[in-house]
Amino acid sequence: MGLAQYAIVPVQDEWGVLHDGDVKSRYATKEAAFESAVAAASLALREGHEVHVSVPGREAGENALGI
Repeated sequence: MGLAQYAIVPVQDEWGVLHDGDVKSRYATKEAAFESAVAAASLALREGHEVHVSVPGREAGENALGI
């Protein structure tokens, strides 16, 4: 099977999930983007894919949700 990669990325003042070179949805918080990525990763895992999920650490002045 293949490799499914999901990366939480900043998109202007929101967050997105980068997958297959495209960000299809935007989320108000880093946590919401993460939850979406993990749901997609879970499906990929069930299909037998290797799964990678990456989330950037907190920046100075940013709270835990990425706001």
